[in-house]
Order: sequence, then structure tokens, then C-alpha cells
Amino acid sequence: MTIDAPSLSDSEIRSLAGRIDRPLVLVGMMGVGKSTIGRKLAQLLGLPFADADEEIERAAQMSVAEIFERFGEDYFRDGERRVIARLLDGGPAVLATGGGAFVQPPTRALILERGIAVWLDSDVATLVERVTRKDTRPLLREGDPAEIVARLKAERETAYAEAPVQVTSHPGPHGDTVNRILQELAAWL
Repeated sequence: MTIDAPSLSDSEIRSLAGRIDRPLVLVGMMGVGKSTIGRKLAQLLGLPFADADEEIERAAQMSVAEIFERFGEDYFRDGERRVIARLLDGGPAVLATGGGAFVQPPTRALILERGIAVWLDSDVATLVERVTRKDTRPLLREGDPAEIVARLKAERETAYAEAPVQVTSHPGPHGDTVNRILQELAAWL
């Protein structure tokens, strides 16, 4: 059982929002809740929200899965880096990235230089439960989702650990994770 820190007051959240001078970039494994948590975080902080995968799909006029299938992962990662670079130029905001974005050295360098990276971590069982709810994840189509998630998590943790703000997302209300992010950001800033 974890004991959460008390929630920040409205005035503390406004003060924190005023200290954010660049995008907050949520990084971590697929299924950790970056998009859902990012929307809630942006709303609380009064900042715009962008989902990198949605922006990529809009720019390419096809789904992430279609891009992977038609052009391959290298092509997707190049487009992903360019879209994230554009989003990082937009000033303070909350940006949710795809699970593999921060693992790519050029994209990670961009995020660390021009944003505040927030690593959302979670245990493998929670991630597997979340990612198997729908069949839209190209990297999970090649075998057992539990094995793939466990392997990817192990491979990616060293890169994710470079994020200066780190928060664990537990099963349960996303508001709890948002609260922990606010607490960690307040301490980090």
C-alpha cells in the first residue's frame, strides 16, 4: 500500500503552473497512461495538451499501426522525432509521447534539452492489463503481449531513468498519479 502525499491546493497548483517554462513531456511504456494522465495534468495546470501519436497520425493521415506496417519502425521514429521537435517549440504545455519515443537517442536529447521529462513507470502486470484492452499496438502483434511488454520494459528502463522527474502509476484512479506528478514537479522545480 502506498500513501500519497497530500494534494496541492489550487493556489499551489497555480504557483507551480507559473514556474513551468517549457513543455512537460510524459515518457514511459505503452499502457502506463501518458495520454489520459497528460490530459488531466494539462487541465489542472491550465496548459495545452498534445498527444504525439495523434499529431503524427494527423500529419501522416494514417494510424501509427499503418505507418509501421507500410513504412517500418525507422520511418515512424524519424517522423515521431520531427513532430516532437515541433511540439517542443510551442512553449509550456503537457505532451504525451509514444512508448518508444524517449528510447531513441536523438528524440531523448531533444526532450531533455527543451522539455521537462516525466517518467511514468508501472509494473508489468498493470501494463499488460491495460495494453491488451484493444488491438492497436503494432509492437504487440508479434507474440505474447506479456513477454513483449516485460522485455521492452527491461530494455527501455535505462533510457526512461534519464528523466529528471519519475512517478509510479499504480492501478487505480489516474488522479492519484496526477497528484504524485504535481508533488514531484513542485519538489523538482
